[in-house]
Amino acid sequence: MQIGTRWLVHTECPATLAPEILFAIAEQEAELRPLKVDTSQWRWTLTYLEGRPIVTLDDGTTIRVNAEGDVSVTQE
Repeated sequence: MQIGTRWLVHTECPATLAPEILFAIAEQEAELRPLKVDTSQWRWTLTYLEGRPIVTLDDGTTIRVNAEGDVSVTQE
């Protein structure tokens, strides 16, 4: 596993991420906006496993790309 980077929710994502992942992140962040929860200090963490990105939010939401290139989102 390789650590990538961390960034705050609702801020600019790393430009190296594929458009599909950026879209999935934007969808998840859009779902957070109407919630009555302070997410101002929540962060995304980007890691790589076998060369594929895994993006995890502090609440347990995880965005992965499988070997076929499909993006999946899971939530704890």
